Amino acid sequence: MPRDAGLVESGWHVYILRCRDEAYYVGLTSDLARRCDEHFTGRGGHYTKSNPPARLLYSESFAIRADAEKRERQLKGWTRRKKAALIAGDMELLKRL
Repeated sequence: MPRDAGLVESGWHVYILRCRDEAYYVGLTSDLARRCDEHFTGRGGHYTKSNPPARLLYSESFAIRADAEKRERQLKGWTRRKKAALIAGDMELLKRL
């Protein structure tokens, strides 16, 4: 399965998948391993059913759901270039964007 090993299972998680059409998919879950399995087996969100994910690229963990929801909304509003900078860990570019 093309996802990261050792996924943290407690709390809330915001994640970014790269789909086979090269689009980034941003999601939120309380069980990252289960949700990734759903996406990778065609049982995930509407978008990933028709544009299957190729890889889990990024995730952040939160203790409080409201904090995770806020971050998910923020990331969904970002440009592709800004998401790519986050995924790459390029904080200088991220700040400029």
